[in-house]
Amino acid sequence: MPAVLNGKVAIVTGAGRGIGKQIALHLAQSGAHVIVNYANSKQGAQEIVEQIKQAGGQAEAIQADVSKVEAITDMIRQTVELYGRIDILVNNAAIDPMNDFFDVTEAIWDSILDTNLKGTFFCSQACAKEMVKVGGGKIINISSVHGSLTMPRYAAYASTKGGINALTRQLALDLSQYNINVNAVAPGATEVEKFSLTDPTHDKDRIGKQIPLGRIGYPQDVAPIVAFLASEESAFITGQVITVDGGSSTRFFLQ
Repeated sequence: MPAVLNGKVAIVTGAGRGIGKQIALHLAQSGAHVIVNYANSKQGAQEIVEQIKQAGGQAEAIQADVSKVEAITDMIRQTVELYGRIDILVNNAAIDPMNDFFDVTEAIWDSILDTNLKGTFFCSQACAKEMVKVGGGKIINISSVHGSLTMPRYAAYASTKGGINALTRQLALDLSQYNINVNAVAPGATEVEKFSLTDPTHDKDRIGKQIPLGRIGYPQDVAPIVAFLASEESAFITGQVITVDGGSSTRFFLQ
């Protein structure tokens, strides 16, 4: 794989597993020095760091709950102390519990909004300040098809992803003067740990049959798009939401 990101420093939030894990690995394979952020999955994050180092790359794991601005600030401080700069931010950290509309409490709402949307905003703000110092950078937000086409029991989650899409456009406008590109990637149904659950809404085979390309996605389908948006090959792309869903958003509804 071409080392198109040689010397770039990237933070991937929520990178201890799932899509974030694959993004971290892919950016490292492309030459970036990667901060593998995690909130709780310390073992998973450390395993990814070791995998990257064994392949000849550079990576460090940093714990930070991105729903807390103080934790974000500390993560940025540690990153700059380690590598001296920040060039790429991937806002991947998210939680997506399914709740009936009438069962959503204030605590549930706050936890989802704080991690998914507040975390994206304040990670972007903190990293953009560092990107300005080095003449520019790339911010890639991980959105979801739920930001535009959703299904039952996702009211809070879909609200955050719609907000991320709007935030992506706004930040692209606000940060363009600093040579910072801001884009989003919106995966559809993707095989991550949650598909091991017994919840019938996570039946990957049943869902895959409803997707035009005949399967659900994999983290490996998402990571190369993120790496492209992190590279100079995407220098004239900003404010966009790129959907990676096997064509599922061409249908009216999946259930």
